[in-house]
Amino acid sequence: MFSNALEPGWVATKMGGPSASDNFDDRTQVWRAVSDDPKAKVLGEYFCHLKRRKPLPATRDIEKQEKLLEACRQFSGAEMRMN
Repeated sequence: MFSNALEPGWVATKMGGPSASDNFDDRTQVWRAVSDDPKAKVLGEYFCHLKRRKPLPATRDIEKQEKLLEACRQFSGAEMRMN
């Protein structure tokens, strides 16, 4: 199983608003889900418009991840753990 993140771009949704500059394009999601392309079969990466992108360094910061999980636990009451 592969777990990754992807960005659809700034799209016209309730959150993005009507002036969003990008069109929703689900090709990245489909490519990641069914492709045999070795570029799609990676773990822990970030994609946008069919390309692997470099995420912000903070996304790899374990201390920040732990703080986020703690904030989610406090908000939801659900215990979450990273394996």
